[in-house]
Parts: sequence; structure tokens; C-alpha cells
Amino acid sequence: MKYRSTRGQVTGKGFIETLLMGLADDGGLMIPEEIPVIDAATLQQWGKLSYEELFLAIFAYYTNDEIPHEDLKAMVSRAYGRFRHPDITPLRRIDDQLHVLELFHGPTFAFKDVALQFMGELYSYVAQKHGETIHILGATSGDTGAAAIEGVRGKEGIRICILHPHQKVSIVQERQMTTVNDRNVLNLSVKGNFDDCQRVIKELFADLPFKSKYHLRAINSINFVRILSQSVYYFYAYLQLQDQLAGAEVNFCVPSGNFGNIFSGYLAKRMGLPVGKLIIATNENNILENFVRTGLYRSGEFKSTHSPSMDIQVASNFERYLYYLLGEDAGAVAQAMKGFQEQGAIELEGELLELVQRDFAAYGIDNASCLSTIGKYQEAHGYLLDPHTACGVTATESYAADSGDQRIAISFATAHPAKFDEAIRLVDIQQELPAEIQTLFTLEQHQTVIEQDKQEVVRELERFFQL
Repeated sequence: MKYRSTRGQVTGKGFIETLLMGLADDGGLMIPEEIPVIDAATLQQWGKLSYEELFLAIFAYYTNDEIPHEDLKAMVSRAYGRFRHPDITPLRRIDDQLHVLELFHGPTFAFKDVALQFMGELYSYVAQKHGETIHILGATSGDTGAAAIEGVRGKEGIRICILHPHQKVSIVQERQMTTVNDRNVLNLSVKGNFDDCQRVIKELFADLPFKSKYHLRAINSINFVRILSQSVYYFYAYLQLQDQLAGAEVNFCVPSGNFGNIFSGYLAKRMGLPVGKLIIATNENNILENFVRTGLYRSGEFKSTHSPSMDIQVASNFERYLYYLLGEDAGAVAQAMKGFQEQGAIELEGELLELVQRDFAAYGIDNASCLSTIGKYQEAHGYLLDPHTACGVTATESYAADSGDQRIAISFATAHPAKFDEAIRLVDIQQELPAEIQTLFTLEQHQTVIEQDKQEVVRELERFFQL
């Protein structure tokens, strides 16, 4: 298995090279040169595997044996040994048509833990093997930062800096990041929105001398290992229903802002998982909904919502999907992304738009509908949804009603409701916060508030990296 960039100027890279590169040196995103296809017989056998065993089975297709099996197995065991549920990502039945995949049983109560606890172990392993200090740099709309910090805090050979939008994440999200006082952790609170943070990160990774000097590594979903790690729970969810489905396809609904989690599902589908429709749930920052419905990919006015992890206008992983949509034509992708950078839009029509709509549906859920769904499911099922999950469930309902599609749907619960108690209280629901979250409010915060200025970020990074 070799990896290449979506823009074609980086090819023939191995698994560890791809991990360390993050954003490709030509500005594109790394993808496998060929996606392995899992046959039906293998899929049937996988139904007997635990989550950790399934993870190892899928990764075996991608790692080229660059990591000894026993070493990889030990990393996976350490990463998922910290989860609060033995199934790691348990599937919860709501009714005959709807199941919810709970992805919030990791240490920071969000789906990002599923990939980032493993990636923390992997980066630590590589740092020790290479004898170098790895500097992880990332931007977060809330959950990635906390999960990434938790995955690497205190680990030798790793420093991590996370940019988050100042006062535009939930209180719990902020405290999960900023109450960490480890020497290898830096939190930069940027006066701007997530897209401002993400833009600076991409510019720094595109500055190849700076990237090389400080051994910059990515932990955002621009890193393919993050995407691959997330594809595992698509397979795991399907396999829990395999006997009931008898080979039939299942629909997945995913709250999505940066297109990473939903692209993991697209990868799983290309690997042979019987996926019907991939339903994208967004909030009022609905660039992805507009793209699926009209073919126009163009950022709009940023809006703060009750689901802040999806308050994103420019979706980093969109480029990976564009690569496959354009027939794996790296030149066409590079041209399209250059046009987007210069003109702020990409527009597709005709057969290309039909291909998009064959794989995806998309719904932008407003704040009122989000809160209404939280109240409805608590009353009808005694099941409390966080605002992102509520957007997903609302989109699942809307798609079924609009399309008449009767396939079983699995909707992702991407965060524990305790992370967004401000929104839950608006529905007059009092929840008991887990002890781990209650403790956050007793701890001192550590963060540096800065302007949305690349040079100010560079100054903070250079000071931190030289400690």
C-alpha cells in the first residue's frame, strides 16, 4: 500500500511517511493509491471480532507491516483500554428503523477520542523509534483539541499546540483543553472563528521550511490515519446488525462540519461495506447541504449555533471526496482547489452532481429544530441527545420522510450531552454531569489569547517549541 496526494505531486509514500506528512507537501491531502475491497465472506467473518480485533484487521490492509503486529496491538489496547464501555462504540436501538451509534465513551466524551487516543499512541511510538521530538499542531472547533491533548499529554518526545476560536466553543470543551497544565501542551485561543484557526494551520503546514524545521505533524482530519481510524466504527456498527440485515444496505447519518467523519464512511463504502445513503447533517453553517443539493460549494456567512463543533464553513476533507468524484484526476483537483482559493467557489453540475446525490443526502438543521428534537427524544424514548446528535437524528427523520427510503438508519451520537449543557438547559432538561466533567470547573485554566494573525501564532510556537 502506497499513498499519494490528491493534487498529484506527492506519490509513493508509505504508511508512517503519510502519518508524519499530514498535509501533503503540495498542499493536497494524502490518500491511498488504491483502496482495498473487502469481500462478503471476509465481512461475514469479521462479525465475530471485538472492536480492537476489527481495528487491527482493517489496518492490516494499510500499514505495509511497517509496524510489527504486536506493537500495533499493544497501542490499540492502550488507546481503547481507557474507554468507559467494553464495546468502545456501542450501538443503541431506538426503534425498528433507527439505531444510534454512541461514539462518546472515550476520555473526553466525544467521537474524536476514537481516532485520537490511538493516534496519540502512534505518534509516541514513532517519536521513540525515530528519536526525534514531534510537534503536533492543530485547530479545533471544540472536540478535536480536547481529544488530541488527552491523547498525548505528558508523553515523551511530543509537544502539542491547539488553536481554538476564542469563546466560540462550549464551556466544557474549553475547560477540557485549558485546564491541562502539562509542559508539552499549549492552548492558543484565537479571536476569530474555526475557519480562521484552520486557515493559519494550513498556511503553516504549507510553509515547508517551517514545517521541516520544527517537525510539524497534523492531528486534524487532514491526516489520513485519522480518517482510517474512524472508518472502523462504520464496519463495527454494520456488523452488529449483520444477521438482521442479511446483506442489505444500511444508511448512515453523520453530524459533519469538516467532512472528515462522513468521508470515513465514504471510504468504508468504497472498501465494500454495504452502505446505502450517507446523510450529512449540518447546522446553519450549511455549505455541505448547499453543495449536495445544488452542486455549488461556496462558504457563506459564519453563524454561531448550539452545535459549535459544526460551526465551520470550509470543510478540509471535501478535497478528498472531490478527488474520487473527479475520477481520481489529481490535475483536475489541483485546478479546482486553486479556483476555490481564488474565487471562493466550486460548482458542479450534470452527471457529477448526480453522482454526488447518488451517494449523499444533506440537511441543514436550524437551532430551533435541534432543540425540539432533543426535547422530543427525551420525552418519547428517555434518551438524551447532545445538539450535534440531535441535528443528525433530525436529518435522519427528514431524509426518510422526503425519500421514502425504508432502509435501517444508523445515526451517530458524536458527543455526550454533558459537553453542551448550555443547550440542554434551554429545553428545560436537568442532567447530572459525569464526575470527570464536574471536576473541570474546579481547575485553573491555562491558555493564551491572541489575535487571528499568523505571525503572532508563529511567535508563540517558536517560544513553545524551544522550551
